[in-house]
Amino acid sequence: MQTHSFKIRSFISLFCCFLLGSLVTLSAQKPELKGPNDTSKQNIRPKSYQKTVKEKKTEVVRPQKEKAEKEKTAPTGFPTSTAVQEFPASTPAFIRDSLDSYIERGMSLWQIPGLAIAIVKDGKIILSKGYGTREKVWKEEKVDENTLFIIASNTKLFTGTSLAKLDFEKKLSLNDRVTKYLPWFRLYDTTATRLVNIRDLLCHRIGLKTFQGDFTFWDSNLPKDSIIWKLRYLKPAGEFRQDYGYCNSAFMIAGKILEKVTGMSWEKYVEENILKPLGMNSTLMNTTGLAFRENVAQPHNNLYGPLVTIPFDHVDNLGPATSMVSNIKDLAKWILFQLDSGRYQGKQVIPWPVLQRTRDINILTGSRKSAAYPTHFRGYGLGLFATDYSGRQVYWHTGGAFGMVTNVCFVPEENLGITILTNNDNQSFFEALRYQILDAYMGLPYTDRSKYQWGFYTQGKKTTDDELAAMQARVDKKNIPEIKAEDFTGNYYNTVYGKITITKNGNTLVCHFQHHPELTGTMEYMDNNEFRITYSNIGYGIYPAKFSLKNGKPDAVEIKVNDFVESDAYLFVKDPKGMMIK
Repeated sequence: MQTHSFKIRSFISLFCCFLLGSLVTLSAQKPELKGPNDTSKQNIRPKSYQKTVKEKKTEVVRPQKEKAEKEKTAPTGFPTSTAVQEFPASTPAFIRDSLDSYIERGMSLWQIPGLAIAIVKDGKIILSKGYGTREKVWKEEKVDENTLFIIASNTKLFTGTSLAKLDFEKKLSLNDRVTKYLPWFRLYDTTATRLVNIRDLLCHRIGLKTFQGDFTFWDSNLPKDSIIWKLRYLKPAGEFRQDYGYCNSAFMIAGKILEKVTGMSWEKYVEENILKPLGMNSTLMNTTGLAFRENVAQPHNNLYGPLVTIPFDHVDNLGPATSMVSNIKDLAKWILFQLDSGRYQGKQVIPWPVLQRTRDINILTGSRKSAAYPTHFRGYGLGLFATDYSGRQVYWHTGGAFGMVTNVCFVPEENLGITILTNNDNQSFFEALRYQILDAYMGLPYTDRSKYQWGFYTQGKKTTDDELAAMQARVDKKNIPEIKAEDFTGNYYNTVYGKITITKNGNTLVCHFQHHPELTGTMEYMDNNEFRITYSNIGYGIYPAKFSLKNGKPDAVEIKVNDFVESDAYLFVKDPKGMMIK
């Protein structure tokens, strides 16, 4: 997609700066929806949207479910499942009287099948509630407080807290250089290689641009060491320690250092030191096997057409950055712990100075007054964003996986915490809702944050619709390439990614990806040696793929995927000796 997308990777996120950062200049941007999610430019398809391309159907494994259940009649409205709703007398009127209707209205507008929300106030969970359904077809499967979602980049604070704890215990220093623990580690720049330390890894200041390299790494079959090795081929777009660039692979490296120091896996360390003491018994460290578990939200996307389910992410190779799975019941405990200075149920689980270290800003991400929100400054600590909001200090993060965007937020001065989990990655309602709740508790005049964000999305929607329609019109002309279709086939190479293989299937070409064996791209000819590529996982998008010719034969092709994954295109060349540094 274009820059209207988020990780989402939320932030998702999306991309790629966070929503609040982009709004400072009133520009329009996963879950980033992958991690930090700047959602202000994402596209949304309302129910009236007429698709311009054929819908790509994805089979979703549903244990113990018969396909016939798909035909069940959907109930009207958004069913809710309430576990906790105990509002004290001091609760703002919006929360008491209007929150339900606001959420239901927003879910309908933004086409969100399911949403779960928890609010923590003054040491108590006052709301823990599910809305809608886990999947758009199986309407009887309601979201509740136990429904699991991939929380993606909300994983990062668990990793940052773990490294800060080891620093507090003098088992390592956040200022230790990476090469002390991984002598073979290299970045593109030799000076950055020599100087980069653990703190740099945990605050996105190693010089790479947001999501750089993630098409190679995200959902791939590459092991962690191979990802670390490939970082040496990524030419930085920014300056080391000066420019912010959201980097999932850097957090994974920090997790590898934790393992070197403790002799424990990253998963085991977080479980023993955080999850078990907090009673977060439903939280999973990895995404493996998620589709076969009970009470799991299904991922959805409607960026390129009607709302469809899409495959679960498999991102355990980036685990310390993005692989955790949780629910609002467990995340409310995490928030209680954050608001009580590292205590839970009266017991000090992690020393307060550790939490302080994660909240200290290491790099500014913005310093201009917002025209839309009561904020001026934003920065990043160790797996956590910080900002001012109506005179209070707010900490938050978003998470974006394919089909899911989430957030976790806490305001110590208000003794307030919020977490919101959703299962459509093509929306910014999850963040608009968070701001709406902050506004209510801070006594700000009512402004419909969802309506405000919807304006940006409709602008982005038109741009993407026009691009899709233009490509469809070119395909419909059924132009014939000047050279034989077979000449486009073969292996192509990129230094960072590796190999793609293009084959012929009837009147179309099919692109196969070495490190994404379950992903293919159907390539339909448009004109001027340019094809439209439609990915089998529609989350990756629909884009032009341009071939260049040498002596009348294709010698390179440029491949693009959704900005939610990575914003830059990859150039693949036929000659393996001429592979291109990205």
